[in-house]
Amino acid sequence: MSTATTSKPANPAPLGLMAFGMTTILLNLHNVGLFPLTTVVLAMGIFYGGIAQVIAGIMEYKNGNTFGTTAFTSYGMFWLSLVGLILMPGMGLGEATPAHFLASYLLIWGIFTGFMFIATLARYPVAKQVVFGSLTLLFFLLAAGDFTGIATIGHIAGVVGIFCGSSAVYLAVATVINLEFGRTILPIGEKKVAAPVESIKAAA
Repeated sequence: MSTATTSKPANPAPLGLMAFGMTTILLNLHNVGLFPLTTVVLAMGIFYGGIAQVIAGIMEYKNGNTFGTTAFTSYGMFWLSLVGLILMPGMGLGEATPAHFLASYLLIWGIFTGFMFIATLARYPVAKQVVFGSLTLLFFLLAAGDFTGIATIGHIAGVVGIFCGSSAVYLAVATVINLEFGRTILPIGEKKVAAPVESIKAAA
């Protein structure tokens, strides 16, 4: 007589966070003026920042995680669309995007990220709040830099972006290490889990 065994699904968050964080760091090393925009950033944006994050989002969907699905899938598509904006004009697929229009693109992403940051305040670790808070600031700074044409703003955005990417990498590494050791090795500022919506409705 055989008994069915069920395995606990893997946590895709470290994959998504690492893909986002490492790609963000690389792009913002360019934004601060250390390196030109080369295929290193573009390839990373397609395969790790883009595809890997979308995969993480799909895995979060299977785990029933609405926040993770929305975040990883959206930012994965952001990286793919950003690489498309850079490469498509050179392939004869449309004209290069004017700076003011690119600023609008970044502003919309900043607004979206601001709402995601608000969602992290409900029950997520402080480390995740830092990631989304700094990412919101990054998008707004990038938008301001493109809108005004002031290079200094872009350099400041680069510094914020390196911090944001590093915070995502830290959260990813901390999640894996803490899970493997079964205890907190790297603190992430865990918060108490809020009551489910169903429980709140029942208590009302």
